[in-house]
Amino acid sequence: MWRLNKVRHKAGRQADSLEELRLKRRQQEKDLRQARRDRQLVSKRLLLNEDEDQSEVTMDADSGAQHVVTLFHKLQHSGPEKEVHLKALSKALRDPSAQLTFIKQENSMHLLVGLLTGSNATCRLQAVRCLHELSHSPHTNIAPACLPATPYLLTYLSNQSTKFTELCLYTLGNLCPESDVVQEKLLAQGIIPALANCIENQRHNLAVVEAAGFTLSQLLQAKDGGGKIIPMVLASSLPSHLLSVLTPDQNFGLAPAIECAWCLHYLTCSMQDNRVLLAHGALSRCSSTLMSLGGAVAEGNKEEGMELLICPLLRCVGNLLSSCPAEDLSSQVADVSIVVTLCALLQAYMQTQTALARESAWVLNNLTAHSSAFCSALLTFNLVPGLIQLLPFSQGINIMILRVLANIAHKKKEYCVQLTHTGLLSGLCATLKMADKDIVTLSMDVLFMLVVSSPQVAEEL
Repeated sequence: MWRLNKVRHKAGRQADSLEELRLKRRQQEKDLRQARRDRQLVSKRLLLNEDEDQSEVTMDADSGAQHVVTLFHKLQHSGPEKEVHLKALSKALRDPSAQLTFIKQENSMHLLVGLLTGSNATCRLQAVRCLHELSHSPHTNIAPACLPATPYLLTYLSNQSTKFTELCLYTLGNLCPESDVVQEKLLAQGIIPALANCIENQRHNLAVVEAAGFTLSQLLQAKDGGGKIIPMVLASSLPSHLLSVLTPDQNFGLAPAIECAWCLHYLTCSMQDNRVLLAHGALSRCSSTLMSLGGAVAEGNKEEGMELLICPLLRCVGNLLSSCPAEDLSSQVADVSIVVTLCALLQAYMQTQTALARESAWVLNNLTAHSSAFCSALLTFNLVPGLIQLLPFSQGINIMILRVLANIAHKKKEYCVQLTHTGLLSGLCATLKMADKDIVTLSMDVLFMLVVSSPQVAEEL
């Protein structure tokens, strides 16, 4: 029985050899999961100002450090042109050198915070825009300099203006991954309950929900996420909010669902035990959403960016399956036709998105590891011949397919006979000739189970 790429079935080997194989599989899976986490790179986002004349932005973007100093001094004196100077400052702060110049000015952040908390609504919006430009900076010392403004950004997440709230969220999201100091401050200032309240209060405003999902995903990718941040998130109302957003909106598109799906992925891959998420019905919700998307892919309706939603959903389902007790699996994933979806995704992305195809096979492996129902479904829906055709593919595809076939063969002798009738013996003869030792070893394991299952199979071989 294979689960999380760990060998579980008995293949007639000596105990020592089996234990070595188990240890090797455990290490391989550990390395694989670590690689998945290491490649989750944070990324900053700049929310463009739709009200600006873009040609004017191009001219002002390189206005330089001296222009920032001039604007800073002008803003220190109240006057009717304060709004104009602030708007000019936000454009000038797109220059990285100007950003450094600005934070070096004495009381520069105090000035912005004062404008941010003032009574002039236009100045507040432009002050947030300035902070947003600063948060997008490549310089690591900018984020700590912005910390005096973060309590107000969090407070303003309840603002009624969509544009204002979005700016606050994306600014916070850009600041989150910069340093441990920034993360500690944001946690102490209550960023997690603030995000939960924001999504709950703005659940019908999908632009804000998307921005909140981005900010949370940035926070969840912190190095110490599993130790402190993730337990706080799981203890909040955020998991249920994230799950409620998974269904794509026909008018708005996939973006909010994508952001929330990646947040769920970061949660599931960082925890050894996902019982909290399982209790929220995460496996059921993720698998049903995946089936809806897989049905669209099978019919040729590939919406642009759909793979960005399918990928985290596959990883969520695979990781949640590893924590789900075998006796609860049928209630969590009630529709066995999910195997049809996974096989459809395998076929659809085999040539264009090999990584997605591999993820689909991995989920299929975890799904069949402890469930005869899903193994039977693969045979009933006549999906095994299609899997056998994928055995020549490398890049981890064939070994995952072999593990799925091993899961089926291990369940019942009758399944072994059915596998033989699908033409598996000829497929195994091909994999036995491959140079990869792991593939040859696993092929021998499957072949052994087939042979001992029935004299007819042995005779056919």
